[in-house]
Amino acid sequence: MLNASVVAPPEREDAIRRALWESFSRVDIDHHTSQVDIAARMALGTVGPMKVCSAQGTPVSLRRTQRLASEDHEPAVFLGLQVTGTNLVGQHGRQCLVGPGSLVVVESTAPYTLRFEQSFGYLSLRIPREALALPERMLRKVAAVTLGPGNPTAPLAFTYFSQLAASEELRAGTYAESVVGPSVELLRAVVTSQLGDTAPAGAASDELLGLRITQYVRAHLADPGLSAPRIAAAHGISIRHLYNVLSRLGISLGDWIRSRRLAECRQELAGPYGRVHTIAGIGRRWGFMDATHFSKAFKQAYGMSPRVWRDLHHRTPSHR
Repeated sequence: MLNASVVAPPEREDAIRRALWESFSRVDIDHHTSQVDIAARMALGTVGPMKVCSAQGTPVSLRRTQRLASEDHEPAVFLGLQVTGTNLVGQHGRQCLVGPGSLVVVESTAPYTLRFEQSFGYLSLRIPREALALPERMLRKVAAVTLGPGNPTAPLAFTYFSQLAASEELRAGTYAESVVGPSVELLRAVVTSQLGDTAPAGAASDELLGLRITQYVRAHLADPGLSAPRIAAAHGISIRHLYNVLSRLGISLGDWIRSRRLAECRQELAGPYGRVHTIAGIGRRWGFMDATHFSKAFKQAYGMSPRVWRDLHHRTPSHR
């Protein structure tokens, strides 16, 4: 949480920049007011792999340069919700004006600008592009486009993400992991609804097939027999076509399945059954038949062993 009003005026610009750079996104910031008039309140947090920034402030421009974009090693999609005021958004050579109640998408790996000409309220979610699993072509088409009343799913998404950002309970503990999937699916729905029938028939068909494949994989994650031949057979396509479709979505099948399985293990270890079942048993339930391999993969993904993660959520007297 940052309240710039408690910071000395000469230090406010640096405090705001540091908070954004360290916790959310690296951007150049140009305030449209004098140092003494700069006002900003920011709440920064996470929901599983997503980052959330809630901000209110005086007129300002945020600019992600080509250099900053090229330094982003974790490609992401920013979903912006305009609460009050307006926002002139520019990316990929186009601009749109976003008013209260509307949404906008920008990509982290390309330059963009956000220009707030008046005092504003704004929510932004940073969602890993890998988790979203949508082709770059689709994201490029909806970037810097106002997603508002003309999009049938946008009002629902605005209400949902506003409540998600406001609820500390939803953003904490075991609830966080459970809302990641619905959040990603809802953003997918907003993007595909916005594009409608504008995509070429073949490309649109492959994109819909890709979504069906990822939904199928999620539904069968716990099945140790889940494999490329089985997935291809379930959709009546060749293995080669399967890999081609997923490649266009930016998905490496083996890595994607492993990361989804690890996320399920992480949620289960932190949940009520985390202290009932063994760590190895939870790993096996989600397809990790080798306990050592599971522990190494978990630590590589989350920076701690599954045992440490579980102990953080299930304190016992011996851990106090």
